[in-house]
Amino acid sequence: MRNLKVFIAYNGAAYHGFQRQENALSVQEVVEKAIGKLLKTPPPVVYGCSRTDAGVHARRFCFNVRVENKIPCDGFIKGMNTLLPDDIAVLSCEDAPDDFHARYDTKAKEYVYLINNKPSRDVFLQNLAYHYPYPLDIAKMNAAARLFIGEHDFGGFCRAEGRARMTSTVRTIYSLDVALKDGICEIRISGNGFLYNMVRIIAGTLVYVNEGKRTLDDVKRAIETGERDFAGVTLPACGLYLSEVLYGEPKANIFLGT
Repeated sequence: MRNLKVFIAYNGAAYHGFQRQENALSVQEVVEKAIGKLLKTPPPVVYGCSRTDAGVHARRFCFNVRVENKIPCDGFIKGMNTLLPDDIAVLSCEDAPDDFHARYDTKAKEYVYLINNKPSRDVFLQNLAYHYPYPLDIAKMNAAARLFIGEHDFGGFCRAEGRARMTSTVRTIYSLDVALKDGICEIRISGNGFLYNMVRIIAGTLVYVNEGKRTLDDVKRAIETGERDFAGVTLPACGLYLSEVLYGEPKANIFLGT
C-alpha cells in the first residue's frame, strides 16, 4: 500500500469547501472520484490538510491518499489533470512515509486575503477578490497587524459555532503583513494553525481599523478578552486563499520570515 502526498490548486467558487458534504459539491468529492476513475477502483478517501470554507480558494493544498496502484507519480499528475475540471489542478505528487498525514503533520500554514482596492469592480477578479473601493491606510493596518503576531488566544476571532467545538483557541501567528500594489491589497498571514473564519475576521478587523471603526486598543482587547465585539466584520470567502502548507520545522520555511 502506497501513501501519496499530493499538492493541488483550486478555484473554490463552485464548491462548498474542500471537505465532503452530503448535499453540496465539494473539492474532496471531485478529487476522490477522479482518483477512482484514474486507478479504476472505488473512490478512495483523501485526507486534506484543511477544510476550507465554501468559496475559499487554494494555491497549494496538500492531501494524502492510500493506493495500491503502482502508477508513477508523473503519470498520476498527468492522468488526474486530464480527468479533473478546469478549476482544480494537481501540482505535485510523491510517495510519502506510511505514517504521513496531510492534516496532523502540518507545522504551519500561510493564507492570503486579496482585496480589489480599485474604484470600479474588476470583472476578471469576480469571485477571486473582495472589492473595497475606499482608501486604505496601509501603515495603519500594519500597525494593527503587528498586534496579532505571537501566541494568543484567538477566541474573539472565531465564528461562534466553531469556537464551541474547539478544545483550545490558542494559536501562534508567525507573520502578518499588509501590502498594496497596483490596486490590489494583499493581507498575508502565517501561523501554526487557524480557527474557523479566523483569517477572514482578522482581515475584516484590519479593514475596520482602517475605517476608524476599531482602534488599536480594541484589537488588543479582542485578543486579551476573547470578546468578538471588539473585532471586526467577517470578510467574504471569495478573497481568501490557502497559499502554502509547511511540513517540517517552521523556521526552515521562507514564508515565515525567519
